[in-house]
Amino acid sequence: MTYNNRVLLIYTGGTIGMNRNPRTGALEPFDFEHLLSNVPELKQFDTRIDTYQFNPPIDSSDMTPALWTDLSHCIADHYDEFDGFVVLHGTDTMAYTASALSYMLENLTKPVIFTGSQLPIGMLRTDGKENLITSIEIAAAKDQEGHARVPEVGIYFNGRLFRGNRTTKQSAEEFNAFESFNYPHLADAGVEILYHTDRILKPAWDKPMTPHYRLDNNVIIFSLFPGIREDLVRHIIATPNLRSIVMRTFGSGNAPQRPWVMQALREATQRGKIVINISQCMQGCVEMGRYDTGYQLQEAGVISGYDSTVESAVTKLMFLQSHYDDPEQVRHFMTQSIRGEISV
Repeated sequence: MTYNNRVLLIYTGGTIGMNRNPRTGALEPFDFEHLLSNVPELKQFDTRIDTYQFNPPIDSSDMTPALWTDLSHCIADHYDEFDGFVVLHGTDTMAYTASALSYMLENLTKPVIFTGSQLPIGMLRTDGKENLITSIEIAAAKDQEGHARVPEVGIYFNGRLFRGNRTTKQSAEEFNAFESFNYPHLADAGVEILYHTDRILKPAWDKPMTPHYRLDNNVIIFSLFPGIREDLVRHIIATPNLRSIVMRTFGSGNAPQRPWVMQALREATQRGKIVINISQCMQGCVEMGRYDTGYQLQEAGVISGYDSTVESAVTKLMFLQSHYDDPEQVRHFMTQSIRGEISV
């Protein structure tokens, strides 16, 4: 049979490829071929689907930067052989992995679509079947010029395609597990798949994709809350080798106006540590000039994370820190949109 397109289906692990143990009732991985046998509709595609399986499969809560590097290698090593890639991944850390891959695959000219499910694909009411089928269709889709319709890292779930580094898991129970609160959908799948072309990144088609494999995970996330203790914050800031902090603040980027808060953050930035201000709100943007407390954070050397997700900010820092020793260069690029991750 002659195929018009080729897609590589990469199974890292996750609920979509699990089976229920009849003795314990627990979910456990099963062979990848069983996954395909549960979706006979895949044989109707005019797309050749090859498969690659992480062995052993990874529970997404065990995902690490080293595994992101493995995934980046897998895609880069097979890049010229395929028109697109679908990555099956557990939902818990999918937004982190998709964000990381968006930075690690520079000038992406082919789709890398992450998907999974809330129920195993062998269960009667699974959402995995539609997620998988539509993800493959998106990964293979080309425009009239023969270019990929979605040349970026995306997450497809429950009829919607999101930019990977704009996405957050919002529900552990509903089929609409993900949302992109600060950026509209890249595509919506109904009777037809409607691609919102004006929202999709445009690569330099005449230049190659450049993979990156190094990450520096000397970064931490902490959330502000009423009653946060000075000694604990200072302990975090003084952590050896720590290079950056994603600080989750209130509202549009506000923090307690206690003198010790600003002094501790000022000391951190003066020592070369990077502090990024990300709102605890799911939707909206950090506006540090809006209230006096935000202005004081600016004065202390804290950088706005704009409308970035936490997942995107953390992985972007890992990526930039692996490339630049100078904190000023990292700060500079954290205020730039390098993969469509923030609105500036």
